[in-house]
Amino acid sequence: MKSLSVAALAAALTAQHAAAHATFQQLWVDGVDFGGQCARTVLSNSPITDVSSTQIRCNANAGRATGKCPVKAGSTVTVEMHQQSGDRSCGSEAIGGAHYGPLQVYLSKVADASTADGSAGWFKIYSAAWAKNPSGKVGDDDFWGVKDLNACCGKMDIPIPSTIPAGDYLLRAEVIALHASGSPGGAQHYMTCYELSVTGGSGTSTPATVSFPGAYKASDAGILVNIHGAMSSYLAPGPAVAAGGVTRTVGSGQCKGCEATCKVGTSPTGTVVPSSGGGGGGGGGGGGGGAGPVGCQVAKYAQCGGTGYTGCTTCQSGSRCVDVSPPYYAQCA
Repeated sequence: MKSLSVAALAAALTAQHAAAHATFQQLWVDGVDFGGQCARTVLSNSPITDVSSTQIRCNANAGRATGKCPVKAGSTVTVEMHQQSGDRSCGSEAIGGAHYGPLQVYLSKVADASTADGSAGWFKIYSAAWAKNPSGKVGDDDFWGVKDLNACCGKMDIPIPSTIPAGDYLLRAEVIALHASGSPGGAQHYMTCYELSVTGGSGTSTPATVSFPGAYKASDAGILVNIHGAMSSYLAPGPAVAAGGVTRTVGSGQCKGCEATCKVGTSPTGTVVPSSGGGGGGGGGGGGGGAGPVGCQVAKYAQCGGTGYTGCTTCQSGSRCVDVSPPYYAQCA
């Protein structure tokens, strides 16, 4: 029987793991597709494994964003992850290779999101970690945030606390893949930082912060863990979710909100706030609709107004909002 050489086997395993790597690339704001405009998209889909490195902040391999996504405090942003750069299809898992683990999201209040280096303090606003599968025998069988992410085509809805002060923020989305975390340095961290410009909010929330590096240790129970054996509990690394944040019950198997309804190419698209501080978006459209989310635009032939409509009213360049069945419906044409 023919057998693979050690070199050939290593190459095959390397290719398999590389195919399973992934990056957070796009962001939605209240169902408006901003694509990768405000993402510091990393140049490689390989993970960070050294939690003591400054790369654990936003990944030092990341480029600069085009601008800042306009977000209202209390709204919902949706992070989107895929294995390959520019891929937004649902044909393959967002992060494959049984890379099970938690998904965590942090915010950092900064003076200017376009220049911030991630050294300011971070507070956790979202955690989708682990839940016991009653019918499972080992940790691989349990419910994980990554499994929910994969089930929703790489999208996960993240509520932004309504009480945070207005201003610039970095949003740090992270998956910690635990398939090789049984030994120190085995956990794989996949993170992307998004540049946000937040408006509204009561401005009363001042949650305690942590630093990256510093928030995690290689020996943390949520990082140094064997998920291939039976598990009775799991503690996600880092601080607790701050007041106003969300801890998701994983394993529901249901995609809700933008996770279920947002579709690339058919949903409204948004325009970022330029890093220079100028305004994003365009003027209002017709059709009797509401003001809609800041900086968003409607694709050609999509709805832009009408009775009860509260979405975007600004059409993409080359089209305008036209009353089709006034006052009930208007679309970009």
